[in-house]
Amino acid sequence: MKRKGLTLGLALLTAPLAMAAVPLPQIQPRPQGPVQAGPAAPSSILVEIDGLRSNRGQIMACMTANPKTFPDCQKDPYARHLTVPALNGETVQFKDVPQGRYAIALFHDENGNGRMDKMMMLPREGFGFSRDAPLQFGPPRFGAASFQVGPAQLRTAIKVRYIL
Repeated sequence: MKRKGLTLGLALLTAPLAMAAVPLPQIQPRPQGPVQAGPAAPSSILVEIDGLRSNRGQIMACMTANPKTFPDCQKDPYARHLTVPALNGETVQFKDVPQGRYAIALFHDENGNGRMDKMMMLPREGFGFSRDAPLQFGPPRFGAASFQVGPAQLRTAIKVRYIL
């Protein structure tokens, strides 16, 4: 009887050693937190300008990702600004744009003085916004003019409007 107990005891002690010789499949630990993707490649935005009443002056365009500074991009130190000659069908290109949400505002600076001229608080020069955002007692909000930039190049058009 003692022999059976001793044999059973040895078997129980050596079983883990025998199992250690059998290779177990490797289990990879799960990553903690969200999976981080690599940096997205920058894109470009091509904006075709249409509806100019003359070819005098220049088009001044700005693009921002900050809803608080739209449409006056001068208040955003990270906004992108471009100036091109005033020609119907002119294309403005914003290059190396990281993916995200943006809005564009532009105006037709007909006299070339670098600012929007007004008469009795109304713009005397043409203006336009991305997504052809409508005016409602003032300029549109960021949400009405904003668009999403992904990895592919984006093409859009802005129609210039005149009040006076």
